[in-house]
Formats: sequence, structure tokens, C-alpha cells
Amino acid sequence: MDGMHMQVAVSVATVWTSSAAPRELDRPVISHPARISEWLMGMTLADQLDLHDSNRIQTQVLFGEHVIVTKVEGDWASILVPGQPTSKNEKGYPGWVPLRQLRKFQNVEEEKGTAIIKSKTALLKIEGMDSTIPLCYQTELPLINAAGNTIKVLTPLGKGELHRDDVHLGKPAGRKSGEDICRSGERFIGLPYLWGGVSSYGYDCSGFAYTMLKANGFTAARDAADQARGGREVSLDAIKPGDLLFFAYEEGKGAIHHVGIYHGNGRLLHSPKTGKSIESILLEGTIYEGELCCARRYYEEAGMEE
Repeated sequence: MDGMHMQVAVSVATVWTSSAAPRELDRPVISHPARISEWLMGMTLADQLDLHDSNRIQTQVLFGEHVIVTKVEGDWASILVPGQPTSKNEKGYPGWVPLRQLRKFQNVEEEKGTAIIKSKTALLKIEGMDSTIPLCYQTELPLINAAGNTIKVLTPLGKGELHRDDVHLGKPAGRKSGEDICRSGERFIGLPYLWGGVSSYGYDCSGFAYTMLKANGFTAARDAADQARGGREVSLDAIKPGDLLFFAYEEGKGAIHHVGIYHGNGRLLHSPKTGKSIESILLEGTIYEGELCCARRYYEEAGMEE
């Protein structure tokens, strides 16, 4: 089955393991519009831990992103996310979202380019709507035109406007470096971890690595174990800023459970775990030092052939 092509029509659609996974307290985030801040503020630490412990959330998808609906059951859609590569399904990351958070996919007649959100969050004004929609870092929308401080875009909810200061026009140009990847990530130091998070409301470890690579024009898989098979292998005594570092149970010999970005000078830039926030720490003397198992490089070094 090819499935039905649709788009995310809320700031961030949380992708659930099943339609039965959300709890009563998750109601704000399965609504339209999705009220992410209200949801996050309404959760205790125990509630957040339960997202992982009860295997509730798989990933998240940003406004306007393309999804493939493979099945509809009542108010819920089983989807694949082509933009998030995974070993779980070659067509994209699988999970469930409320049907109310999706709209039919629009083919853009004349592609005039892309507007990508470069601010942590930006406000989108939809023509004919009073309220604005908060958009996350790296949300991509087709460009209609850019005049002065106003960027007009096409959205799943109609034509919309963004402020020029919040937007980067077009895909990242030129050769981005490992330092560029680090700089993108540094902006989010202090942001609380969110299990399954792939938005500037909160990232999990691999969601953080995936997004910072994407912001610099590099495609990585969604999950840490898959990311450890991408890019190019780098020996641990030759790591450079921007390389992904992977950590495994059993002192580095077991299953990979964590990923971070090498920040240079023995430091790790990462989104650690529920209850903690994105940080840059010295690896030496931490539990991570003993669990470090491999490194991968996704960027091209200056002077290397494409």
C-alpha cells in the first residue's frame, strides 16, 4: 500500500507508539492546535519518565512536514515519516498521530524555494486567522515570496507570513563544518530534555544530533543506533568538533543507548536524559567516559572530495 500523503498541521505532532498510548494529561498535545508548552508545564518528572518507561512516544514531526498515512483507525492515523530515516521501516519512521493534526498534502505548482526557521521559535500568521502559530527551529515551508521584512509561505492551513529575521531562505549553502554543527547546538544549552523530542520545545539525545546535523545540511537517521552506522567512522583518538560520539552499556561493549556531539577540548555537547537539560561537559571522570564506544563524522572536511 502506497498510503495517503499528508502534512503536519500543528506546530509539532507527537508520534505515539499506539493510539492507546496518550494519557489524560497528554490531551493538550494531541489537540489541534497542539498546546506543547501547556503539556510540558503540566507534567511532573514522574510523568515525563513514564513517556519512556511505558514506551508511549516514538518521535515528533514539525509543522508542514510530509507524512505517509498507511492506516486510519477512528480518529488516529498510522504514519511513516520519510524525513526521519530508520531501520524500523525503509520508507520512514513509524507511529501514530491524531488525524486532526494532519491535512492533505499540497503539491506546490511553482517551487520558489524554501523558508527554514532559524530562530528557536517563530510566529506564523495565517491569512484569515486571528491567532498565530508558533513554529520550531528547522521547520521548512515552501516560499511564495520575500519582500522587505515579510516572508510569505504556503502552509497546510493556507498562505502565511513570517518575519524575515526568523527565516533562512533556501537550504544550507556551501560546505558546513563540524564547528558549524557545534554552534547550532550551543544555542540550545539549558533546554530541558524531552523523550522522543525533535523540536525546539525539547530534544532527546538523538533528536538533538539529528536536528543539528539537518540544520547544517547533513542527513542522519533518527535514532542513535542507526546514526552510529551512518557518516564515516572516526577513530576515538582522531575526533574533531562536530563528530557524533556514541555510548553503550557494559562499559562500551553493549547496546548503544546515547549519542552526543563532540564539542572539542574533551567536551561533550548533548541532551542527557529526562530531568536534565542540554549541556556541554568534560567527558573525563564521567560515566560517559567509560561508555564511549565509537565516533562518526557526517560533515565533509575541507579539501576532501565530495
